[in-house]
Amino acid sequence: MAAGCLGLFILGMESVAHHERSGLISIELAFAVLLGWALIRRQAGSPAPVLPIDLFRRPIFALSTATAICSFAVQGLAFVSLPFYFEDILGRSQVETGFFMTPWPFVVAIMAPIAGRLSDRHPAGILGGLGLALLSLGMILLAMLPANPHVVDIVWRTAICGCGFGFFQAPNMKALMSSAPADRRGSASGMVATARLTGQTIGAALAALCFGLVGREGATLALALGAVFAAMGCGMSVLRLVAPPRSGS
Repeated sequence: MAAGCLGLFILGMESVAHHERSGLISIELAFAVLLGWALIRRQAGSPAPVLPIDLFRRPIFALSTATAICSFAVQGLAFVSLPFYFEDILGRSQVETGFFMTPWPFVVAIMAPIAGRLSDRHPAGILGGLGLALLSLGMILLAMLPANPHVVDIVWRTAICGCGFGFFQAPNMKALMSSAPADRRGSASGMVATARLTGQTIGAALAALCFGLVGREGATLALALGAVFAAMGCGMSVLRLVAPPRSGS
């Protein structure tokens, strides 16, 4: 059910991107929704659910998972669209494109341990919100690059994205894991991986949709859409500051 739900959703998005018949798109998306509903119904009463529906009754857990999906959707949108953006729109070579992609993971590696230490003293809502605000700003700045930017103009914008993404991940993972009971840490860990793969897959599918709608300018649209997802994640992260640890408390 989980594979069918996500798979049909991605197929529906690809069908939109390839301008398939509206009837086919409607069937794919409708069955995705149906399988998702059936999965939730089946798992709701299970003592050891594959999908931990009961943990989503905890606002911190639910918000942390949704925020993670948003952040990885941004990553999917960026990593699929940026090579096309650098090569097709800015006219850079493949080697230059690889160089321009490097600052993102490099800065993530620097920022992640710093954010991990800060998460011991500051709320994840603040750290995650700040990180995703930086990520949104970086995506906007990349989408607004001039026609012939200098190398430094590209690198520092990509570095801002990596700084925001790296600053968000460790505090968010800590918040997600600590919001689950000790005997459900395995389920919480599974949701970390599920949120990552779901977000990346949705981001990649949306990037394909952007290219299908507006051609090569879809790269710019995908970057702008990534900024929107990051802003949404920022808002959900900040909501954790006022959310109760458990529903009804």
